[in-house]
Amino acid sequence: MPARCLLYYITDRAAFPGDERIRRRLLLEKISEAARAGVDYIQLREKDLPTRELESLAREAMNIIREAQLRTQSRELRTALLINSRTDVALAVEADGIHLRSDDVSPEDVREAWHGSSGQGSCGAGTPARQLSPRDPVIAVSCHSPAEVTQAAAHKATFVAFAPVFEKQDAHPAGLTALQQACRANIPVLALGGITLANAHSCLQVGAAGIAAIRLFQDNDTAAIVKQLRG
Repeated sequence: MPARCLLYYITDRAAFPGDERIRRRLLLEKISEAARAGVDYIQLREKDLPTRELESLAREAMNIIREAQLRTQSRELRTALLINSRTDVALAVEADGIHLRSDDVSPEDVREAWHGSSGQGSCGAGTPARQLSPRDPVIAVSCHSPAEVTQAAAHKATFVAFAPVFEKQDAHPAGLTALQQACRANIPVLALGGITLANAHSCLQVGAAGIAAIRLFQDNDTAAIVKQLRG
């Protein structure tokens, strides 16, 4: 069991009711709620948005997270914002890092782009978001097999989201055995895919460093979910 369960909220504004304006407002409210509740990482995963709209949303999300953290007045509750697969947008809005697909560019390529051609900077693998320097990008990677997790660790990702553990539409669940194998790699592994309060504990028992989810955080009182997962 991890000493402190890492928590990762992955956004999906399309799951909210209403038109685009209402969904955007509800998403930003949920991001604020997650930051105030002490979620470690938030991935802005709005892949359908054009670059300009994504950048505008990401910039507003960053401002909301900063405001939420000022209200908490606690360094222990720092939340890092990651942009899905768009290093350019992450740099433009001064986000904390990015989340890469399993077939995306390597973490080394991201780090080189982040720090410029000098290649300076250090890897923050395994370090909680609140302890990372703003100059050092958080780099998360989606993985679907223990082999991909090992590869992400070798490329010095910060952490991985291993999915789907339990269920995902049109995808066969990997299961707890595969998750346990993935957790043997030298990198924090967060369980993703069909995670509920009922099965989250079993993921932590087999070695997961934390929980990643869309619906678990987005469809519920986030503060209550955080309290139960860390209780």
